[in-house]
Amino acid sequence: MSVVLKEYSQDKLASQPIGYWSGEAYRRVVGRIRAELAVEDLTQPHWWTLNHVAGSPGSWSRADLAERLAPFDDLGIDFDEVFNDLIARGWMREDGATLVLTELGEAGRLRAKARNARAHEQMHEGIGTAEYVAALNVLRRMIANLGGDGDLP
Repeated sequence: MSVVLKEYSQDKLASQPIGYWSGEAYRRVVGRIRAELAVEDLTQPHWWTLNHVAGSPGSWSRADLAERLAPFDDLGIDFDEVFNDLIARGWMREDGATLVLTELGEAGRLRAKARNARAHEQMHEGIGTAEYVAALNVLRRMIANLGGDGDLP
């Protein structure tokens, strides 16, 4: 389902407010991802937790993982509640002071990953790799120009 965009002159597009367009992109992208995760009764913080614990098995304490995830949070999340929820549903357990994904948690993570992959395919439809990289680099430069961290998370 390829969407056709109306064409505008370079001058017209260059005068557009980046705040509006980046904000609208954020709302659409994050809204779609959150909707896909909700099918598994997950939030983004659940998703981040599952991926970090799966990506570095045996290396995350509650405090370290909460500190790592805090910069991504725009909802004022209590990460202990997220960790407790994943433990209560049997998706994660604590081995001493370390968070560990269970088989049930890995299965749920993989289902959510497949849902997110379909969402990402839709988002990237009609956008070549070079265009995508150029867009990210423009946003990274703007962030850095305004005193933010333009490095990859």
